[in-house]
Amino acid sequence: MPVLPGAEPYRHEGGDIGVLLCHGFTGSPQSLRPWAEYLAERGLTVSLPLLPGHGTRWQDMQVTSWQDWYAEVDRELRLLRDRCERVFVFGLSMGGALTLRLAARHGDAISGIVLVNPGNKVHGVMAHALPLVRHLMASTEGIASDIAKEGVAEVGYDRVPLHAAHSLREFFKLVDGELPQVTQPVLLLHSPQDHVVPPADSARILGRISSTDVTEILLERSYHVATLDHDADRIFEESHAFIGRLTPNTAEEGSSTVV
Repeated sequence: MPVLPGAEPYRHEGGDIGVLLCHGFTGSPQSLRPWAEYLAERGLTVSLPLLPGHGTRWQDMQVTSWQDWYAEVDRELRLLRDRCERVFVFGLSMGGALTLRLAARHGDAISGIVLVNPGNKVHGVMAHALPLVRHLMASTEGIASDIAKEGVAEVGYDRVPLHAAHSLREFFKLVDGELPQVTQPVLLLHSPQDHVVPPADSARILGRISSTDVTEILLERSYHVATLDHDADRIFEESHAFIGRLTPNTAEEGSSTVV
């Protein structure tokens, strides 16, 4: 299947500091593309992969699982580690959960993580019904484009494939158990008004990780897809400053051409 316009993966060869960006469930790299380009323009090496089953049609996602999505970001991380001296991982929503698992498993190989409205649990009645309901119906209403800013839309599916949603539920449980293994510096930005992931998920994550260098920022003007919303510039600037604080001699390596 052809990739939806705007949902293509993005890569940029920059300096010795690398950033891996992980998009969300049923979303695509489009939701993080402005963030990736912002970092690339500041000389960083950037990888923004398209997760398996995403960016085409929701039926393609129905035959994928968390193992497929995690394997993709793990592969990209290893490529960045081969290429760069220091690597950071950033994630939105489910991408935040992917980021946390990478941090738990790769330890000091990751210099720091940035989480935007990270998911920790599938909420609501549907969460408990998923093991059965996924065999009775294929999909339910989509969750894309929870954005306060008028005229902005997310390139994502208008349906949620329920087999994939069940796998996501299992993945969140797995990651929750691994949170104490996360020790890297953390910047967590979340929206008090989020119609997809409640603030309780961020609180749960902050309460269970073992990191001692932790910064929490509220995104008061944005909904779930904050990277495309009113607070996008703040996310970009704070994340770049986070890298600069942790790599003071190398984060600003000059500009290079975006390809």
